[in-house]
Amino acid sequence: MTRHATAGPQLLFVPLGGAGEIGMNMNLYGFGTEEDMKWIMLDCGVMFGGDETPGIDVILPDPGFIEERRRSLLGIVLTHGHEDHIGAVGHLWPRLRCPLYATPFTAALIRHKLEEQGVEGAPLNILPMGGQVKLGPFDLELLTITHSIPEMSGLAVRTPLGTVFHTGDWKIDPDPLIGQTTDESGLRNLGKDGVLAMVCDSTNAFVEGRSGSEADVASSLRELVGKLTGRIAITCFASNVARVLAVVRAARAHGRHVALSGRSMKRVVAAAIDSGVLKDLPPFIDEDDAQFLPPEKVLILCTGSQGEPRAALAKIAMGEHPHVSLGPNDTVVFSSRIIPGNEKPIFALQNALALRGVEVITADDHFVHVSGHPARDELRDMYRWIRPQIAVPVHGEIRHMAEHVRLAKDMQVAEALLCPNGSILRLAPGPATIIDEAPAGRLYVDGAKLSTFEESAVKARKALSFAGICVVTVIMDAKGRMLTDPVVVCDGLPEHAAQAAGEAAAEAVEQMSGGKRRNDDDAYISESVKKSVRRAIQTEWGKRPVTRVEVVRVG
Repeated sequence: MTRHATAGPQLLFVPLGGAGEIGMNMNLYGFGTEEDMKWIMLDCGVMFGGDETPGIDVILPDPGFIEERRRSLLGIVLTHGHEDHIGAVGHLWPRLRCPLYATPFTAALIRHKLEEQGVEGAPLNILPMGGQVKLGPFDLELLTITHSIPEMSGLAVRTPLGTVFHTGDWKIDPDPLIGQTTDESGLRNLGKDGVLAMVCDSTNAFVEGRSGSEADVASSLRELVGKLTGRIAITCFASNVARVLAVVRAARAHGRHVALSGRSMKRVVAAAIDSGVLKDLPPFIDEDDAQFLPPEKVLILCTGSQGEPRAALAKIAMGEHPHVSLGPNDTVVFSSRIIPGNEKPIFALQNALALRGVEVITADDHFVHVSGHPARDELRDMYRWIRPQIAVPVHGEIRHMAEHVRLAKDMQVAEALLCPNGSILRLAPGPATIIDEAPAGRLYVDGAKLSTFEESAVKARKALSFAGICVVTVIMDAKGRMLTDPVVVCDGLPEHAAQAAGEAAAEAVEQMSGGKRRNDDDAYISESVKKSVRRAIQTEWGKRPVTRVEVVRVG
């Protein structure tokens, strides 16, 4: 950080993830001089791989910028327990090794993340709802705010140069089913005291109106369950504990027993019970017991709403679940939204269920879901309460953040800035200014390894998935004479293209001068054959596969 330096202390904001994409949230606040800057991190999340990252299940923000400064990192504060806000803690804490802070339910989920990665010794500090903690020059206060998971907290970050309100994910739910309502009076008082900047959720910046209440969904689900016959499976985000409670109550109202299916569903419900978030529930039944009950007495609450191939619902749809089977007269309810990018696997899952004769009900068919993020009227309310001098949209794609900037300006916010991942934004002193850029890449969890895109095999896998691979082996003697026709092994190519590859490889070698072949310049031979093979396949097929050529000398 060298550009636009100031002699005195500065207040900086640096998003390393979640600003330009939905997911993978990682936010830094820095305070101090350039020579002595102290940092805190808010959230440390993941996003999930898809068609663009074959073989990759989980993607993390690259913490390299703050890893270089980890001795000045005072702590990581987790706003809530969603994967896109805590999912990277187990992977990245060994690189950062600083105290962690979270409320009880969120802490229970984080403990599991740490255990899953075999991380020991991470200091996990429990903060009460509405609690406060001082980390160096940062005085932090948790402000209760509603979302689609219990114990969501916005953070007032007070510093000698001003206060920042970091919303995290939020909505305004007048009847949240679990937990307290949004602390409107606390937010108004914060605004009256003066807020320099608000760093705010942009997910639904294009959506007019309000996001809706979980209590209304609960009533609708109860009505729907009463109308359905046969077995019912309801899939939702496991972290939406209020939705879990709504499903349990709907089932109980109509004499159905609930079985949980899916690891994350069982884990989150256990954490909610242990931390006191879920109370007075009727006992769940085991999945294997559900198959022996009359269909009208069963409700399966399962993972898989986003079409995840290893989730419980995908196994049910494929007939591969060891305990649960669905067919004609049964119903699956998708009590969730489609996360952008997940359309294909979700529709494939719904089609697989339909092939089994299962009725599929989504939010397009019935009122079974509300968003956990603020629509435009809720954003307007928040700006009226907080009255920030500076608006910094995060948690959204660039188009969401740009629309949020426009809304903030309409709300008469003096400064509204678009700050994608890697922006080093100086909030104070002086006008809000992007003064530099930080590295803000991605890390890929590839099997048991963590690697950058360049280090991983993702690029090669993408090429293989598009045009296959062609491996050519040229066997020669010491004088450069081919001892046999080139051996060609292809995968993912049509037969005529593979044949053309073999012919092109032989011709390329035969056209080389004897000197080139005798001089043991195997790298030259390999590259020449490779070019000829790729050109021949391109002519024959119209695509260029990944091509490997090996020269083997015998004698």
